[in-house]
Parts: sequence; structure tokens; C-alpha cells
Amino acid sequence: MDKKWYAVVLLIFMLVMSFSVGGFAAENSGSKKDIVDTAVETGDFNTLVAALEKAGLIETLKGEGPFTVFAPTDEAFEKLLNDLNVTAEELLAREDLKDILLYHVIPGKVMSSDLKDGMKVKTLAEKEVTISLDPVQVNKANVVKSDIEASNGVIHVIDAVLVP
Repeated sequence: MDKKWYAVVLLIFMLVMSFSVGGFAAENSGSKKDIVDTAVETGDFNTLVAALEKAGLIETLKGEGPFTVFAPTDEAFEKLLNDLNVTAEELLAREDLKDILLYHVIPGKVMSSDLKDGMKVKTLAEKEVTISLDPVQVNKANVVKSDIEASNGVIHVIDAVLVP
């Protein structure tokens, strides 16, 4: 009798858990943020988001996509500002800002497992970037974190700003 009771309790527990897990999955599947909201949420891409806003690209990267974004961190932008000897305001005022940002975006959702050594990929700036795998780089920028999924694509974090 104890074994039957144990089996019934276990079966009920499993049924309850399967409904709960299904509910959580349904809740989470619709809550994935787009590329811009994902970048904002991390807190490491304030300069990138400001540049996207200044260049009028927020709506593009909130769009359906899918997009793959090689996203430079705030630290990467600081390094670029020092290298160019300009202020953030001067960088955001550049006429080619939109092209620089589009050079970081490729059409489609490309996960790290899809990358091949020496691969050349055309960006939305209509220019190519080269992928290296040992170490993982886009041109000369190191990929420091990959495969951050968003509802409309994926973000790969890089440690330098790509300049076409």
C-alpha cells in the first residue's frame, strides 16, 4: 500500500511540475527583449546606445531583424576616444557615425557556432569584416562574450570599435 501511495504522490508531483514548467516557459518566451533593450539592460553599452540614438538606428535595431551585432563596450569606446583624441560629443557628431555603427551589424542571426576561421561577412554598411577563430576576433577586435540572444537577433560583445 505504501508503494502505491508513494507512486500516486510522485505522479501528482510530476504533473504539477510539468504544468508549472510549461507556464514558466510560456512566460519567458514572450519576454525576451530586442537587441537595443538587451544592450541597455546590461549597462555596458551606454555609449553604443547613445550613438545608435544619435544616428537614428534605434528603430532599425528594434525592428524585426534578425540582426547580429558586434557590440563594443563603453570601455572600447573610451579607448577609441583616446586613440582619436576626441570627446564623446565629437564622436557622436561625426558625419560617418551611422556608417561606423552599421559596420558592426550583419543581417541574419549568426551564432558563434556558425562562424568559420577566415570568414568574410558583409555588414549593413556594405563593407566586409573578417572573422578569426584563434583567438575569436572580428577584424582585430576580440570577442569577449558571444551569443547574447535577443528577440530579433544576437549580440557578440567586442573589446574595440570597428572602424571601416
